[in-house]
Amino acid sequence: MECKLAVSMMHDYLDDDLPGSQQRELKEHLLSCPDCRAKFKELEQTDLLLFSMMHHTPSASDDLMGKIMGALPPAKKEKRFLAWIKSHPAVTAASFFLLVMLMSTLTFRNQDNQLVVKGNDLDQVVIQGDTVIVPNGTKIAGDLTVENGKTRVYGEVNGNLTVIDGSLYKASTAQISGQVKSIDQTVSWIWYKLTHLFPDAVYR
Repeated sequence: MECKLAVSMMHDYLDDDLPGSQQRELKEHLLSCPDCRAKFKELEQTDLLLFSMMHHTPSASDDLMGKIMGALPPAKKEKRFLAWIKSHPAVTAASFFLLVMLMSTLTFRNQDNQLVVKGNDLDQVVIQGDTVIVPNGTKIAGDLTVENGKTRVYGEVNGNLTVIDGSLYKASTAQISGQVKSIDQTVSWIWYKLTHLFPDAVYR
């Protein structure tokens, strides 16, 4: 056992937070390491002195208490936080996964400005630059999704039409049997990505 680990375990031992198996390891190390044995005795004496001052002395001067607290080894930061993480591994893992996914999604969204067209019967769709056109007299069987572009519908869409970060124009001849959604906010976009999957995609 390394001395650094032994010192860390000393704090837990004095706080009655060290498991039995680790207590045995610490005791074995103290038997073989004079420096750690002296360090443990020093910590133990300081702990006893503090206990005595807190329970048997009516009051203590600020100077004396300052000296006592200064003699104590620095407390472990985030001890309670780490203990909570260890006792809630499933919640911690799920939170970390969602955070990573959210950051990755936001980064990808900010960097990706390509026109994306998803759906069935994409051969019936006309793409001119960043504009997606459903011509008059054309029927699209199923849902149609357009990202980062302009959508102009003159024909029929027998399904849902979703426009993400773009504009939509519906001519008087347009017929859309499903829902029409326009998504341009980050939260709505992320929710859409998590809840919708389309089999076909065309990148231009």
